[in-house]
Amino acid sequence: MPAPTSRRRLLILATVCLAAFTINLDTTIVNVALPDLSRQLGATTRDLQWIVDGYNLAFATLVLSAGSLGDRFGRRPALLLGLAGFAATSVLGSAAGSPGPLVAARFAMGACAATIFPTTLSIITNTFPERRSRAKAVGVWGAVTGLGVAVGPVVGGVLLAHFGWPSVFLALVPVALVALVATWLWVPESSSPASARVDPAGLLFSSAAIGVLVYTLIEAPNRGWSSPASIAGFAAAALLTAVFVRVERGRDHPMIDLTLFRTPAFSAASGSVTVAFFALFGFIFLVTQYFQFIRGYGTLSTGVRILPVALTIAVGSVGGVALVPRLGTRAVVSTGLVLLGTSFAWIATSPTFIAYPQVVGQMVLMGLGLGLTTAPATESILSVLPPAKAGVGSAVNDATREAGGTLGVAVIGSVFTSLYASELATTAFAGLPPRTLAEGQDSVGSALRTAASAGPDHQQELLTAVQNSFMHGFHLACLVAAGVCLAGAVGARLALPGVTPPPSPGPQDATAATTTATRQAAPAHAPAHSSAPEGTVGHAGAGREAD
Repeated sequence: MPAPTSRRRLLILATVCLAAFTINLDTTIVNVALPDLSRQLGATTRDLQWIVDGYNLAFATLVLSAGSLGDRFGRRPALLLGLAGFAATSVLGSAAGSPGPLVAARFAMGACAATIFPTTLSIITNTFPERRSRAKAVGVWGAVTGLGVAVGPVVGGVLLAHFGWPSVFLALVPVALVALVATWLWVPESSSPASARVDPAGLLFSSAAIGVLVYTLIEAPNRGWSSPASIAGFAAAALLTAVFVRVERGRDHPMIDLTLFRTPAFSAASGSVTVAFFALFGFIFLVTQYFQFIRGYGTLSTGVRILPVALTIAVGSVGGVALVPRLGTRAVVSTGLVLLGTSFAWIATSPTFIAYPQVVGQMVLMGLGLGLTTAPATESILSVLPPAKAGVGSAVNDATREAGGTLGVAVIGSVFTSLYASELATTAFAGLPPRTLAEGQDSVGSALRTAASAGPDHQQELLTAVQNSFMHGFHLACLVAAGVCLAGAVGARLALPGVTPPPSPGPQDATAATTTATRQAAPAHAPAHSSAPEGTVGHAGAGREAD
């Protein structure tokens, strides 16, 4: 069938970017509402973590299965179904009256997002088969998804300044519906029923392994890392992973070709994406609370102050993809992770009431680092996959993003919570009734309310105690993030490919070039099993597309 025209390709790209923007906006739009949820729903810090991570856990658990099913049964129907479900579950989230139902709604929203996200990249891969144009499209996609993550607090702040917390969920509904209509009008069907056969055992064991691992990591700080429940969870995740690997190796048509992980352009790039989103989600989870609880900013002011991250992510994403042909994936991604680590180290040494221009400097480093890391790493992952497996390849990239983000909130949030609670117990709060101290340790908002209600002789002392305890946990949590980013930079430097020289055309290549001008030679780092030219939409098993 005829390939889409240039105008149609731009409309398709705009549509999938809008869909990706919507679900990435939701990953952080809730963060700015956390203090309101704490006050109005009585949510503890652990409740707040699950309100954020419930979405991410469902997303990470189901995204591999959703990507595989989209490849098999059609990416357009998967995108339509996911967007419709996302709009409906957003309405349910806005109607929640307590933390429990809200967490349940967040799980349902995450399941719908898992259906949406892998289709966006796989549609891009099939719409832009030539690597150079695909790299540009991925750069735009990376900029938009990064904007969605970082603009979330801004949009949430605007909504909360005029409406209640339910508005942060209801606002997602019209955006999702616009993306749904655009998908219906412009996105062509593409699927690969021959190459992407259903693998029920692979779907089951991959979802179970990721779900058990992420859940155990979220709960381990509360249960104890060495508790029987945590040890059992990690053991179960390892066992399920081993079973998954064994099952996939025995399949003629596995859900994931595990030999891809031997290719650094795939495995090291996936690890880099995980590290970047670990840092980003952990930071946004804490910085929104810092601006509101410690600096006393309103929700709108908080969102606006996080805007530099959003703008520089977009710049770094587009610039990073443009720099890869000249500098190589290794140099660009490792530099991005160094910038990320540097920004967190800078934050960890900052005073409580740091001047905002210095905060802007920290966020610029962070945003550039994220853009330079995620967009080139994503393009590297897609470069080793044929279009027939675009959905699964996209799902691997998406799973690394969500697993990294979920771990960021779980680990960074838990490090902060434990350090904040232990420090608060050594301050003037130690002289208060045990129940009051426990409530203050569970919730920063509760501790601030206790300080505000104290008499004039003790009010400032208690307020200072909360501020110092918060910053103690915040600073050390940022040091953890800095260490993870710098370790990731070392790994990227050692494992990712450098500049890939263009292959020398042989006699067969020359013949192919004259007969099939639209085909692109596979990159030098493509895996040996991929015999079809990369990005060739018309080759056997590459799927079907209709304009």
